[in-house]
Amino acid sequence: MTSRRSFLATGLSAIAARGFAQTEAAAAAEPIIDIHQHMNYSNRPDETLLAHQKMMGATTTIILPSGTYTDRPSTHNGKSNGLAAKAAVTEAARDFAKAHSDAYLWAANEVTDLENAPAEIERWLKQGACMIGEQKFKVECDSPESQKLYELAAAYNVPILLHIQFQTYNLGYERFHTMLAKFPKTNFIGHAQTFWGNIDKNHDQKVMYPKGKVTPGGLTDRYLADYPNMFADMSGGSGLLSLTRDEEKTPAFFERHQDKILYGSDCNDHFGRGPGCQGAGTIAAIRKLAPNKTVERKILSENSKKLFRLA
Repeated sequence: MTSRRSFLATGLSAIAARGFAQTEAAAAAEPIIDIHQHMNYSNRPDETLLAHQKMMGATTTIILPSGTYTDRPSTHNGKSNGLAAKAAVTEAARDFAKAHSDAYLWAANEVTDLENAPAEIERWLKQGACMIGEQKFKVECDSPESQKLYELAAAYNVPILLHIQFQTYNLGYERFHTMLAKFPKTNFIGHAQTFWGNIDKNHDQKVMYPKGKVTPGGLTDRYLADYPNMFADMSGGSGLLSLTRDEEKTPAFFERHQDKILYGSDCNDHFGRGPGCQGAGTIAAIRKLAPNKTVERKILSENSKKLFRLA
């Protein structure tokens, strides 16, 4: 016969299990806006993308297209075409998002220094693109061609998302504050290795995935604090690493910039869960390290809802 102690232990375990399941279900029911995904990412099929986002818990996803596939220095002579990930172009992103309009939005993109880039992007903005990006080309961050796109973003009241990587894409991050000041009506979203490495005041610009303790006050920390039009995209391995490399500092970073940080996945995984899914890992890290529920919800949904003017 089962003892009273065993009965109680079994009952408490069942209650705990139900509580955990209910907590997980509640978390899954909360909106998650993913501002950074790609079609055909590393040849991932569209149906797999749909299943991945659903499994990950994303309720709204923005598809970021590549620019025209072209052979020129800004695309590393074609090696960086497709955002170096085989990403689909804007027309495909538009058609996909319209076919799944209950959960998907789309951005507009073009190679920065193509002569027709502003006109091409404007054509898509007029059709409903919600953002410019991902701008991932080898140009100076303050180049005349880049500035034309910054002006366009302000004119259409859409953000522009930049992949910032030392000596590779959007060069000259140390000068980027001049663009933030020159274009106060343009909302900039930073992303990638050099952007996230620079949460650390002592960051070595040549290191793409730094480890170890973070000293607050790096370029990114300061840009987020000093400029109302600077925002942060948590996506990519660099975004996840920035959260986990010094977990003692992350809650304070979240607290300082709680209105500026946006969730993105930039994940080419096929499953949307498990240790291989970077996007799911970033969601888990945000939930673990956010100082409170209010900040967590801002990062996972509310900041993006406000920035992209979503109902």
